[in-house]
Amino acid sequence: MIQELPFDIARLREAYQMGETAENVVAECFRRIHVADDPGIFISLRDEADVVAEARALGPFDPDKKPLYGIPFAVKDNIDVAGLPTTAACPAFAYEPKADAFCVNKLRQAGALVIGKTNLDQFATGLVGVRSPFPIPRNAIDPEIVPGGSSSGSAVAVSRGIVSFALGTDTAGSGRVPAALNNIVGFKPTLGGISSTGVVPACRSLDTASIFALTVDDAWSIYQTVCAYDAEDAYSRKLASPALSEMPPSLIVGIPDRSSIEFFGDTLQADAFAAAVETLRRKGMEIVELDFTPFYEIAKLLYEGPWVAERYAAIRRIIETQPDALLPVTHGIISKAETFSAADAFEGSYRLKELERRARALLGLADMLCVPTIPTFYSVSDLKKDPVGPNSNLGTYTNFVNLLDLCGIAVPMKVRQDGRPGSVTLLGGAGRDAFLASVGAWLHHDAGVSLGATSWTIPEPAQRTPTTLVDEIAVAMVGAHMSGLPLNGEVTRLGGRFLFTSKTAPNYRFYSLAGGPPARPGLVRSEGGGSIDLEIWALPKSAFGAFMAGIPQPLGIGTINLVDGTTVKGFLCEPAGLEGAVEITDFGGWRAYLASLN
Repeated sequence: MIQELPFDIARLREAYQMGETAENVVAECFRRIHVADDPGIFISLRDEADVVAEARALGPFDPDKKPLYGIPFAVKDNIDVAGLPTTAACPAFAYEPKADAFCVNKLRQAGALVIGKTNLDQFATGLVGVRSPFPIPRNAIDPEIVPGGSSSGSAVAVSRGIVSFALGTDTAGSGRVPAALNNIVGFKPTLGGISSTGVVPACRSLDTASIFALTVDDAWSIYQTVCAYDAEDAYSRKLASPALSEMPPSLIVGIPDRSSIEFFGDTLQADAFAAAVETLRRKGMEIVELDFTPFYEIAKLLYEGPWVAERYAAIRRIIETQPDALLPVTHGIISKAETFSAADAFEGSYRLKELERRARALLGLADMLCVPTIPTFYSVSDLKKDPVGPNSNLGTYTNFVNLLDLCGIAVPMKVRQDGRPGSVTLLGGAGRDAFLASVGAWLHHDAGVSLGATSWTIPEPAQRTPTTLVDEIAVAMVGAHMSGLPLNGEVTRLGGRFLFTSKTAPNYRFYSLAGGPPARPGLVRSEGGGSIDLEIWALPKSAFGAFMAGIPQPLGIGTINLVDGTTVKGFLCEPAGLEGAVEITDFGGWRAYLASLN
C-alpha cells in the first residue's frame, strides 16, 4: 500500500519500477500533510492538482533521463519557487518570484516535484525554529522539544516522511541543528557548491543552501543534481560531486578534548557522544583529542562581532523602514549591527585570520572532525523563558563552520537512554564533501536507527562503484601516502580522494628503504615477487604536477599492474635506490610491515 511506502529515494524508485505512479505519490504527500495536522510546517503549499499535473507530465518512469523522477520535496521559504511567495517568515517582506531559484530549477529539471514552502526562523536568524510569526512547527520526534532552526519546517517535513528531502539554508548551523533534533541527515556543503541565486541572503559571504534527507545516499544524490557552477552567482565555485566510495582503511578523527567539550550539564548527551566515538574506534579509526577553544572563539565572531552587519545589509530596506515588521528577538539580534563601524569590520576580519591560523593547525592533525551536532536539548518552554541563551548554546559546534569554509554532514546515531535522537556531525575542509558523506553513510547504517520520526528501516547501502572523473587521474599509494600515515596529507590537501584498495600483480618485490623519517617503502617489479597491498586515490589532474614535484629520488611514478589485470599509475622505486634497503615482500604491504615493528 502506498500509505505504507517509505519515501526514501531508493524505495520510491523501486516502487516506480514496479508500476507505482507519480500522481499517486503526490496524492500521498498531501494525505500525509493532512494526517500530520501541523499548520506550522508549511507557510505555503502548491495546489495539489497542479502538482499532480506536473507529475503526469513526467511521462513514463525513466531514471536515466530524470534521475529524481517523481521525488517529492519541500523548499525553505527563503528560497524562490515560481508561483509561490517568498516570505522569509516576514509577511511584510514577501514578494512573488518570477523564476525558481537556480537549485530548485536543477531539481525540477531532474524530475523532482515541489510540494510547498516551509517555515523558518525569521530571516534565517536562529537555531531554534520558534522565531516565526506563523504557527511553530512541532518537533517530529517530541513536540516538547524545539524543532530546531532556522530550517524548522524543512526538517520536520522530512522527518515525518511527508517528502523525501527538503532544501534548507545554513549560515550558522541551520542545516544541521534541525536535523539532529528530528533524527535525519543534514548536509551543509562547501560554500559555493550550491548556487545562491534565488536565495534570500542572511550572511551573503557565509550562506549555503543545505539538504535534509532520510539517508546520506539520498542527500548525496540531491547534491549531485544541484552542485553546478552558476556564473550569475559571484560566490559560486566549480566543485566536483563524484560517486561515494568506501571509507579509507585508516582515518584520524579529531574530537573536542575533555577541557573544551561542552554539554551544558547534559550527561546523557555526553554518554551518547562517547558511544559514537567508540563506534569510530571500533572501525579502527584513530581518535585525537583537540583543544576546541580557537573554534569557539571564531564562533563568537558570528553574532558578537561585525558579521551581524551582513544580516543587517540583507534586510536593510525593511529594518530601516518597517522595523515593527520584524519579531522583537530578530530585530534585537540584527539591530546590533548599528553599533559596529567599518573599522570594527576590519578588526573583526583581522581577528578571524589570527584565529583561523590556529584552527587550521588543529585541522591539519586529523582527516576530519567529529563533534556532537548539538550539545544538549531545549524545550519550547525553555525558549519562552530565555529566547537567546538556548539558541546560542545550540550553535556550540556549528557557528564556526562557515566562517572557516568547512563542509559538514549531520548523521543520526543511536538514540539516547531517554529516547531522544542521537547525532554527530562530521566536518572537513572545503571540497571534502564526498569523503565526509562516504564516512557518514557508513555511520548511519551502523547506527541502524529508524528514519526520522517514522518506523521505516534504513535501506541497504547503495553499491559503491568509485571511478575517476574526467579531470582526475588514479594513483596507487603504497607507503606513507596511504590513509592515516604521515604523508597522506600531501594527497588530501591537493584534493585527492580515496577510491578503493587493491593489490599488485604477483610479480613485485617490496623494500623498506634506507633513510627517513618518514620511513619509506620501495616497490620494484621483479619476477618471483609477490602481491603488495595498495590504496588507489584519485588526484585532480591540475594538482598532479605539484604532487610529482614533492616525490624525491629514488621514487617515481610509473605504471603498476594490478592483480585483476588492470593498470594504474603509482609509486615505483629505481633499482639504484635499494642500497641499504631491507626486503619486506613477505609482509605483503606497508601497514603489515609497520605493525611488525611495534
